[in-house]
Amino acid sequence: MKPRHQAQPYAVVSSRTGAARARPRPLAATLLHVSGYDGFGLWMVLGLALAVGVYPDGRGDVLVPVALGASLVAMGLLAACVHSRWMEHWHGWVIVNGSRPTRDALVALACALPVLAVAGLARGDNAFWATRLSGAAMALCCFGSIIVTSYADAQRQAPGMDPHLATQLPLSRVVTATYGGGLWLWLCTAGQNADETILHPLAWIIGLLALALLRGLVESLRWQATLQRVAAPRGRLELQPKRYLAALLVYAVPCVALLLMSFEDGWLALAALAAVSCTVGMATELSLYDEALAALPDGP
Repeated sequence: MKPRHQAQPYAVVSSRTGAARARPRPLAATLLHVSGYDGFGLWMVLGLALAVGVYPDGRGDVLVPVALGASLVAMGLLAACVHSRWMEHWHGWVIVNGSRPTRDALVALACALPVLAVAGLARGDNAFWATRLSGAAMALCCFGSIIVTSYADAQRQAPGMDPHLATQLPLSRVVTATYGGGLWLWLCTAGQNADETILHPLAWIIGLLALALLRGLVESLRWQATLQRVAAPRGRLELQPKRYLAALLVYAVPCVALLLMSFEDGWLALAALAAVSCTVGMATELSLYDEALAALPDGP
């Protein structure tokens, strides 16, 4: 009987207890990790827009964001398939002969079913009831996958994490994925039809700025809750130049791009800058948060 392979991501041994604890991932691995969640967030926002009937008609307008979301999700999966040192596992699944997907990997893979349904049903009129139903299913599946995989990731990254901190991660990940996915969806719509027939620019500005504000509030509360429990001096983790750089990339650059969007020129360049900047900034921020988790005392 073949042994079941389990992920042991970047494990280190605690000097006090001898227990295995995870150390911060490389930035490249974190970037693949964040890109995957952005892909699920893009699908979730797209599915919600289709379900409520506010997304523009046209088969190409749907297939492009579906394909972009698949590309963002598939990068991490492909890296795990080729056993890249940056992606040793995909949601806990070490992809080798005889290995079985973990529960959260199966949940993530299951999202492909409604995504394929949306891609197959998309046509000139996206008000078709089956298209809207598939969009709702895609949004719900992606929402569930983000929650399940984020909680499981927290348990792998810091097995002894305080339960209060662990329960904060799913909310943070949902808001983060919605914000990042919304920016990537904006890039898709800006690249296809940069006029007010797709969605009034004011709707993009208000919606994405509100998500940026909500994410900033959620992440601030999560950081403060984590820093109150770290064993290392808080100043070393709070006053890092990389934290200011991450905030600049995640909030300042996309928000400025959103405000400049009202001038109607250069939509595609602004949208691409905002989406890429936000993804890189989130990866930087997550790598810093991993360092804070590594500084937590052993045990709950």
